[in-house]
Amino acid sequence: MTEIQPPQDYEELIRVIHERHDHMSKTYKEIALYLTQNPNDVAVRSVHGIAEICGIHASSFVRFAQMLGYSGFKELKALFQKRLATAAPGFEAWVRALESELKSAADGSGSNFLRDLAARDIASLQDMIGSVPADDLARAADLLVGAEAVYLVGQLRSAPVVVLMHYILTMLGKRCILLDSSGGLATHVARTMGKDDVLFAVSFRFYATEVVNIVEEAALEGVPVVAISDSTLSPLAKAASVMFAVPERDYSFSRSLAAPMCLTQALALAVAARVQKDPTAPRIPTVTGS
Repeated sequence: MTEIQPPQDYEELIRVIHERHDHMSKTYKEIALYLTQNPNDVAVRSVHGIAEICGIHASSFVRFAQMLGYSGFKELKALFQKRLATAAPGFEAWVRALESELKSAADGSGSNFLRDLAARDIASLQDMIGSVPADDLARAADLLVGAEAVYLVGQLRSAPVVVLMHYILTMLGKRCILLDSSGGLATHVARTMGKDDVLFAVSFRFYATEVVNIVEEAALEGVPVVAISDSTLSPLAKAASVMFAVPERDYSFSRSLAAPMCLTQALALAVAARVQKDPTAPRIPTVTGS
């Protein structure tokens, strides 16, 4: 029997996980999702701590590592530790520093929710700065600029992100079609897309079925897709021409849109810089008087 050669670095590991993801069991897919979304946690937590968070037995993590060719989970974890040792301060480090600073200024006025959300939003934004490739931003902006029309789709919590992009692109003079689900025609309107158009799609866990279907159908028809989601294992990832993964660290009631909104604005500004005469100071036209 040929011995399986395990990935030798973090980047290769993530690539292998992506390649094998569709053929994994449900449990292994959940493990893969956690590993790809929380690399800093994997580096510092014990296998039992990670297993408790995921609600999966620790032995499953060991078998997952062995499936990839490692002797055990400790060997797989070493790749995450090496990555963390050479990376900029991650999400948890930013959270700890910011929470400590904000708590020192607490006045007991009942603003705990505001302070907590602000700390986590700032940390998410800081973390995103180093994780979004400049080449991907440039490529996505070029696709949007060159599109005959930009179709936009996002439902539930993702809707505000799409509405923001629709507003900015419209003000820049781009022909935009918002695939609004309220009339029940989003899927049918999406089928009017052509290969010279671009689909801008946003979806987070738990992914809206209609959005996923529209993205997959668009890709099959050769329509370029620019997507924002929460993981490189998102169902949008395979169909996307350019995929931006903005991980959500806390699956709670207060899941924030600060990071995806900021990313959308950055992408819109990159588009504005390409379509306006002064690329150093792109501006959105004003429509109201002073």
